[in-house]
Amino acid sequence: MALAVPLPVLWSQLGQRQLRPEVMDQPGLDPQAHQAALLGLARINALTRSAACFFPSIRRFASQNPSRRLRILDVACGGGDTVRAISRLGRREGIDLEVHGCDISDEAVTLATAAARAEGLEAHFFQADAIGAPLPGGYHLIITSLFLHHLREVDAEALLRSMAAATLEQVMVHDLIRSHLDLLLTWIGTRLLSRSPIVHIDGPLSVGGAFQLDEVAHLATAAGLTGAQISRFWPERFLLSWRRDAPSA
Repeated sequence: MALAVPLPVLWSQLGQRQLRPEVMDQPGLDPQAHQAALLGLARINALTRSAACFFPSIRRFASQNPSRRLRILDVACGGGDTVRAISRLGRREGIDLEVHGCDISDEAVTLATAAARAEGLEAHFFQADAIGAPLPGGYHLIITSLFLHHLREVDAEALLRSMAAATLEQVMVHDLIRSHLDLLLTWIGTRLLSRSPIVHIDGPLSVGGAFQLDEVAHLATAAGLTGAQISRFWPERFLLSWRRDAPSA
């Protein structure tokens, strides 16, 4: 079981990435506690508008391909809040979308499926190990949100390579930036927006395990994502975007 690390310790160690075990990543986690944590994370993601960073690319594809259905896969989708947000966008703006999500956790897949059905959204979720097996193909856009910071560098590089190999057109990766500001915002936000002790522990640990922008650029280069674009946005997040037709220089 992962343990909380005092804020001053995390604060003093942000110069180097500290990948510590998180409660959500532990096997045998109580299903009710897991669901409570996923719901807490969904509230935080809604407030920070995590899914919104993907919308411009979705709209661009729709405007350039008005007669085509856009197929999207969210890797490590957790409770499915990003999938649902994208599905709502398609329904609201009349964009023809087919949105899928995959996660290694059966509990997360069950919760995501139930939440989508409760909203009447057309979304499909399935169990998959994004690191241990190739990703399925046939998706124009493959995304992942707030997953990269859970991974060792070698696994993060492998994930980027796998996403690039599977996508028909574009890869997008959204995650935290390791910084003192993000640690402070996360520590406060997890306590204001969730009662889950798992979220209270894992949120600050996630910041310690997050990458800085130069480290993200190095991962993208090592994974062969030549021409990847990395942008920064509030609150202390980044978006990596790579297109199959990106310039080679």
